[in-house]
Amino acid sequence: MIPRYQRILFWSLFAGIFLMSAFLLRGCQQAHKRLAALNDATPIAAPTATSTEDVTLYLANDTDASVTPTTESLALPQAPTLRARTLLDHLLSAYSLPTSKHPLQSGLAVDDVFLLNEPTNTPDSPSTSSSETTSPQAKQLAIVNLRGSFVDNHPSGIQVEALTLQSIIGTLHAALPEITSIRFLVDGQPHDTLAGHADLLRTYPAVDTTVHPAPPTETPQL
Repeated sequence: MIPRYQRILFWSLFAGIFLMSAFLLRGCQQAHKRLAALNDATPIAAPTATSTEDVTLYLANDTDASVTPTTESLALPQAPTLRARTLLDHLLSAYSLPTSKHPLQSGLAVDDVFLLNEPTNTPDSPSTSSSETTSPQAKQLAIVNLRGSFVDNHPSGIQVEALTLQSIIGTLHAALPEITSIRFLVDGQPHDTLAGHADLLRTYPAVDTTVHPAPPTETPQL
């Protein structure tokens, strides 16, 4: 026979468990109602369409040592630094495709792009007419911070390294005309070369870097 105190203890525990279950169930129901009311009261934002625009990419070709401007439609942010980084990400990722004529290893290549205003006039510089004077915002230095993994895996060679830099410089110049010069860092630090040849310590002018295909070499007839 079960002692009386054990029966009392059993039914007390059973009653406690029942009350706790009822309390938790009630709390869950109230929380569900509050969430439903919040969702009903919150308007659903209409989806925003991302507009594309025509941009010029300067694509390198190892076969004929050329850099050719090519127009593509891309969705780019309006902020200049984000715009520059997105553009370079798209450009360099295109070189990892199987059809690339300037094959590079896949993976993120650019860590960030910084834009710094460059002074347009100095006290010793000759005076310019009002038509030639530009605002400080019209001339900017772009600092392209490359990832170390991209540099470590870049093919070594005078031509292939030069084509990569020319591709980057021409693309930035076409998309952001206010950029007048470009410097390169690797993981936030100065770096001697891209892969043993192309100088990364110098400041490059932002210009049109179109390079026409090299003419075929004629074989002398014997």
